Parts: sequence; C-alpha cells; structure tokens
Amino acid sequence: MEAKKASESFIVMNELVLPNDTNMFGNLMGGRLMYWMDIASAIAAGKHCNGPCMTASVDNLSFKNPIKLGNIVHIEAKVSRAFSTSMEIHVKVWGEDSLHQYTYESNEAYFTFVALDPNNRPRVVPGLIPENEEEQRLFDGALRRRQLRLVLAGKMKAHDATELKALFS
Repeated sequence: MEAKKASESFIVMNELVLPNDTNMFGNLMGGRLMYWMDIASAIAAGKHCNGPCMTASVDNLSFKNPIKLGNIVHIEAKVSRAFSTSMEIHVKVWGEDSLHQYTYESNEAYFTFVALDPNNRPRVVPGLIPENEEEQRLFDGALRRRQLRLVLAGKMKAHDATELKALFS
C-alpha cells in the first residue's frame, strides 16, 4: 500500500451559524460545532483510506473564542499521522464575522478514526507523508498523543509509553 501526502486528505467545510445552532448567549453551541468537526474529520479520514471509517476518540478539544449567531464557521481537517488501522486527524476551526470583515481562531482538536473493511473490522491504512514544517510537527507529536490516549483509555501501560517517558527524562 502506497503512502499518501497529508495534503491529499485536506478538506474545508463551511457552515453558517443560524438561530437553531446557538445557546441563550447567541453563541454557537459546542455540541453542534463538535458534530460539524466530526463530519469534517470523517471526510478527511475517508479520503486518506479510500473507504469507510468511524470515530474512535476525540481529544484536546480546546475552545478559544465563541462563534456568534450569523458568523460563518470554517473547519479545516487533515490527517496528521496514519498508524496501522487508525488515523489522527487535526481539525482547526475559525469564525468569520462577515459584517465586520474579520476572521478569528475558534478552536482545534485531534480526532482518531479507524478504517473499516466490508465486515466492519479494522483494516490497514496507507502511511502518511508530511510535506512541510507544520505537517512534520503534527506528525512527530502524533505518536505522543496516541500513547497518551492509549494510556488514559487503559489500553497501554504507562511504562510502555516510550515517547511520553522521553518527555519527562
């Protein structure tokens, strides 16, 4: 299986924040944004593995700035690293106030997806080729984030997390 460039999975999704999407403060509800982010990351993961995949985890979902009613939401998603059957997707979100003509960072997160075969069992995914400094930084950090996810989920012993141990020694 031939490795793919990170840019091949890159997608941009845009949404308009309507009244039904907001809370009582006129801000986009976090759950609605997470739903849109999950869709965007699923599309990016599907592009990378050329098939169906499902969400395995979401982590480091950090909300920086709220997105207001009437603003446009820009979601960018791209595979940051591929493992044997899973992929880490880096998602960044911006809000755009078109009335006042400025764009601002809203949040970012890391989603993990598992590729599925026709029997809904995990299947092997192509490797990933980072093409620039930012993609290389995300690629390098992905193994640490993966080990942290596995330790927190009880699927890996802390003493086996070599990349994490290296941070503290």
